[in-house]
Amino acid sequence: MAQKQGGSDTTNTPGGLARLAAALAIEKKGEDVVVLDLRRFSIGCDFFVIVTATSDPHVRAVAEWIQDEMTRRRKVRPWHREGFAHGRWILLDYVDWVVHVFLTEARQHYLLERLWGDAPREDVSGQQTEEESDRSGS
Repeated sequence: MAQKQGGSDTTNTPGGLARLAAALAIEKKGEDVVVLDLRRFSIGCDFFVIVTATSDPHVRAVAEWIQDEMTRRRKVRPWHREGFAHGRWILLDYVDWVVHVFLTEARQHYLLERLWGDAPREDVSGQQTEEESDRSGS
């Protein structure tokens, strides 16, 4: 059954999981969180979640939180992950959706939003996850 709380589709569809990952990034103070819908581009995945973090440890903390909570809440694990050693850009590849957690400078350098500028874009900052919504009584 589909669930909607806090403005996020939290079903186990690729879009719902990507939106949950975006909301989880916000829980760890990720900034400028965006979900790009890439389904019409046939690139092998349906969604990108793009997040900015403020330091190398923050990049790692956001990525680890997303990975751990997606496993705990939805029993999904990334198929591939990279970037943890350097912490400037961490990629969590869940096949149908991919999370990119960037340092500000790295995000500005790679400009994924510009590269995929024709993709529908959802700014996610400010949305709550299910647990935040439950705690606040919303």
